[in-house]
Amino acid sequence: MKLEPQMTALAANAGNQADLAADAVVSGAIVVVTPDTLPESAGPEPAGSGHLTADFRHDYLACAEAGRSARFPRMGRVDDLADRYVDEWAPLSPTGATYVGISGYDDKLDDLTADGFAAGADLDRRTLAELRAIEPENEREFVAREAMIERMELGVARFDAGEVTSELNVISSALHNLRATFDLMSTDTEESVANIAARLNAFPTALTQYRQTLLDAARAGKVSARRQIEEVAKQCDIWTSTDGDDFYFGLARRIEAGGALRAELDRGAAAANEATREFGAFLRAELAPLGREKEAAGRERYELASQYFLGARVDLDETYAWGFEELHRLETEMRAVSAIIAGPGASIDQAVAKLDGDPKYKIQGKEQFRDWMQQLAEKAISDLNGTHFDIPEAIRRIECCLAPTSDGGIYYTGPSEDFTRPGRMWWAVPQGVNDFSTWREVTTVYHEGAPGHHLQVAQAAYQADKLNRWQRLLSWSSGHGEGWALYSERLMDDLGYLADPADKLGMLDGQAFRAARVIVDIGMHLELEIPRDNPFGFHPGERWTPELGWEFLRAHCRVPDENLRFELNRYLGWPGQAPSYKVGERIWLQARDDAKARKGAAFDLRQFHSDALDLGSLGLDPLRKALARL
Repeated sequence: MKLEPQMTALAANAGNQADLAADAVVSGAIVVVTPDTLPESAGPEPAGSGHLTADFRHDYLACAEAGRSARFPRMGRVDDLADRYVDEWAPLSPTGATYVGISGYDDKLDDLTADGFAAGADLDRRTLAELRAIEPENEREFVAREAMIERMELGVARFDAGEVTSELNVISSALHNLRATFDLMSTDTEESVANIAARLNAFPTALTQYRQTLLDAARAGKVSARRQIEEVAKQCDIWTSTDGDDFYFGLARRIEAGGALRAELDRGAAAANEATREFGAFLRAELAPLGREKEAAGRERYELASQYFLGARVDLDETYAWGFEELHRLETEMRAVSAIIAGPGASIDQAVAKLDGDPKYKIQGKEQFRDWMQQLAEKAISDLNGTHFDIPEAIRRIECCLAPTSDGGIYYTGPSEDFTRPGRMWWAVPQGVNDFSTWREVTTVYHEGAPGHHLQVAQAAYQADKLNRWQRLLSWSSGHGEGWALYSERLMDDLGYLADPADKLGMLDGQAFRAARVIVDIGMHLELEIPRDNPFGFHPGERWTPELGWEFLRAHCRVPDENLRFELNRYLGWPGQAPSYKVGERIWLQARDDAKARKGAAFDLRQFHSDALDLGSLGLDPLRKALARL
């Protein structure tokens, strides 16, 4: 999972398959990071890593700051407007600025009043009016303009529908954004530590603002379901408890500081901890009683949510039916692979049990598992560069990190604008987990690293000669991004990187999980009838409920109950996001097939990938149109 650039959808779990400063951009280096060093660099660079030249670095940083490459002139009015948008957006979203690596705002938190949220929507409205008045000068500008219009129109539509100021669920809210921003902050200098202290001390004000915004939205009829409110309250307990993550005090303990700065840091940790604890109490006592009993979003809300996450309009009923077909196809293939692993007639569960008990696929210790992930990520980048992809030197570096939380999520965060902070793959290892099965996670590394999110996101960030600043830093569509990451898993199988049947089963298992999410998410939120002829014989003719969703997930997903319960809560509270993975992959595959049909014998897969990624992140409808014009 790639975390949203504007910090509106910071996620804790990527379907259970689901950044730290460095001194220079280096080639081919992966730096080990642990919670004990978060968020500092873990040590010297590997021998032979090779710095970029000082001249190149100076030129690149200068052009990145200006929003273009030093080798290319200013590209047009759309780019000027895009650069100005980023400049105006950053002070409205200091946590978002930290996330994308824009300096100057690391000591501030977002304005979480209703007026603060409205300021972001107003910026989108003003920018849209200007965009519509601009005639693009060339195809590149046309793509950029269409991408900006599509994202901003949907952003305004969500704000006008009350979705933005009322959003609170187990994975996406202003609260989650505030907590997660510390994962990306440097502690290398006294100033950076002072920034952390300032933000911690600002928590009481920010959460007081957020409480009032949520209450006002609820009284206007826009409020989350009671289940979501109660579950977020439990997360507050975990973050603030010494028996849980003890996040704020743990953060302060990991930072070296003395004197007045140490006192300010400790005071801030206490303030943030208490503010978060009180916010949890507020959720239980004041907001939960106002929460909705009904959890289904309904078709009108769901259509907007689906279009926002996909960047495309899809036929929801056809997509729902396709979900059953896709899950059935994947499970048929899984049974065939299971027979190779565990013998003729073996079930999927028997093959899984055999692999989980095989020492060949076991690693003990989370640090050891992190090292394994890093080695695999490094090898993938090395192997793919110059063969199937052209990977710029500046992005041949990824950091694999252990997150300071324990919710089980695996996710990716992109590099900073100047590449001093590289792209990062994070694992929030659950408490007590010390044994890891590698056969499940080979495909995860390809999803989060290369050719998945890291190649996609970091390459876009690097393309200052082709993409404007908004495209490189802020543009993100879940269907485009997560769809590409799932497409990348399948691509690695096609390229022979999942030749071991165990690794192939791991990929198929993750794919099946994502297909089940299509069925359950659409089914529950639209309260659809379960097909009478569904291939699983599952409650034919009945209407979906959360209880049936739980039963279906347990029958088709090999995920621990605690994680699966989180998944169900995620779907119920974040309608339309979970299907974006598999539906996004489907649209990527369709786009590739369309390109093959257009070009015939002249089709080149490597060129297709290069052309597609050079467009940056955009909604899937604009993507299909742009690819069709190439």
